[in-house]
Amino acid sequence: MSEQQVGAALPSAEHHEGGFRPMMELIEEHASDTTRGGPHFGALIEQVRTLMDRARLACPSDQETLEVIGILEKLNDKLDASVVDEWSSPTWTRHDLPGRGNITLPPFTVDRADRDGVDARVTFRTFHLGGNAAAHGGQIAIALDELLGMAAAVHAGGVTRTASLTIDYRSITPLNTELRVHSWAERQEGRKVYVRATLHAGERLCAEANGLFIVLKPGQQ
Repeated sequence: MSEQQVGAALPSAEHHEGGFRPMMELIEEHASDTTRGGPHFGALIEQVRTLMDRARLACPSDQETLEVIGILEKLNDKLDASVVDEWSSPTWTRHDLPGRGNITLPPFTVDRADRDGVDARVTFRTFHLGGNAAAHGGQIAIALDELLGMAAAVHAGGVTRTASLTIDYRSITPLNTELRVHSWAERQEGRKVYVRATLHAGERLCAEANGLFIVLKPGQQ
């Protein structure tokens, strides 16, 4: 990373609100920036997701493993030059991409997000396999945590952090199937936002969640 890249990436003193979180004005300034990463960023993320899917079930020969390692080393070296800090990364502004282009999240698309709740579609891919063609429970928790947090933040009108999260797994969650998530805030008590979510495959309830999210104070990380 060059000094010029570092300087452009890090929040300045006037765009800093304690810890490592930029002030809300900085977030709002970039929140709808779908140009960051360029027009081909979505295709890059899809190729990375496909690689993750392949690697999840791969059983290569020794020769194939060595060849792939060589290719991946070159790719890592190539990407190393473009690494920036988290606030300059496209993965928190690219709302035009599944899961905002964040490969740590199961890919989801938000259809509605307002104070009454969030409606989204999520697909757990081969990478998210737990066993016997079912999604891993931890991956389900990641998706629900993200969408519960979104519901809490939109309802409260501020940045929130997860305080507690409980997942009840009601039936098998299938892979490579578009599923529906509905999350909403039940109530808010001061900085505490109590939220719920459901995950459905068609009419079948796969999982439901209850969470408590805390609205951050100014300057709180």
